[in-house]
Amino acid sequence: MNIDHVHFYVEDAKASCNWFIKHLGFQAVASGISSEYTYTEVIRNGSVYFVLSSPLSESSPVAQFLRQHPSGIADIAFRVADVAAVMNRVIAQGATVLEPLQQHQQGQEYRLWGKIAAWGSLSHTLVQQSTSTQPTIPRMEAPLLALDQAQPILDTFTGIDHVVLNVATGDMERAVAWYRNTLDFQYQQTFKIQTDHSALHSQVLVSKQGNIQFPINEPASPNSQIQEFLDANRGPGIQHIALQTPDIVQVIAQLRQRGLPLLPVSPNYYTQLQQRQGLSLSATQLQEIAQAQILVDWEEATPQALLLQIFSQPIFKQPTFFFEFIERRFQAQGFGEGNFRALFEAIEREQQKRGSLGEMGR
Repeated sequence: MNIDHVHFYVEDAKASCNWFIKHLGFQAVASGISSEYTYTEVIRNGSVYFVLSSPLSESSPVAQFLRQHPSGIADIAFRVADVAAVMNRVIAQGATVLEPLQQHQQGQEYRLWGKIAAWGSLSHTLVQQSTSTQPTIPRMEAPLLALDQAQPILDTFTGIDHVVLNVATGDMERAVAWYRNTLDFQYQQTFKIQTDHSALHSQVLVSKQGNIQFPINEPASPNSQIQEFLDANRGPGIQHIALQTPDIVQVIAQLRQRGLPLLPVSPNYYTQLQQRQGLSLSATQLQEIAQAQILVDWEEATPQALLLQIFSQPIFKQPTFFFEFIERRFQAQGFGEGNFRALFEAIEREQQKRGSLGEMGR
């Protein structure tokens, strides 16, 4: 199982497309109008495909979504080896089928897909296709446009490292059970993060083949950043996507030049970092990372395997969805609990600016 594409429902697909091109270096590869009164743009960076859809009428499913939630992710499409077998499994587990199995063939190319309801308003399109690397967008009336061969494909991002789902207090175990039973995800890791102000619980799932990491968070205090997301999103949803990059320092420099707002890191973080056992970075390397405000974590048993992360500000009007950028040096595993806490504290500082963070337990 792999991620085929991620589908955003937004107020203005053209404007969102321009934002991704300007700030993240994506390229537009297709556009068209679906049969459901929806305008869609398809964008790409490396192997990462995003689909951006906005409504052309109130009867569009995008309009229905936007009446319930702000702009955000409505569907994560998974590419599977045998979609019929997966659909049979999800039906046997009681999942709601939104679109039954369908097929499209053009010459030697074929695509099969179905769609199921997931947690909250999130859905999953399940895709099987022959040799094409382009995403399956079943309802696009216009075919995917050929890329301009004069423009090289940008490869700033080499893939999606993980996708994070936020759920309400008390729902994490049920959501974890749903993904394990329905889509055969496996348990990987547990986090419990607490600061002076707020707390969260997180369980990390991984697809059976290990290609998709899927953390699920729930708030563990009334003013947690997870609760703020749930309030602003008016329900559960995808909080962030982590984009893989082979050289995070260079990529972040490019993104800053493009004007992408990123979460600042406290200078104290790097002072504390130097006091940890096993820091394998040279003074010059640490200075570069500190100047870029990138988080660093590692396991004591494998100090060379560094996990480097940085996070954007929320990209929509509400404090909901944001991006993470990640580099795993020497095949670093996991998520890094130290980084997780630093992220939590950075978001808390932004909550304080918005006036949405009090003391623990208030």
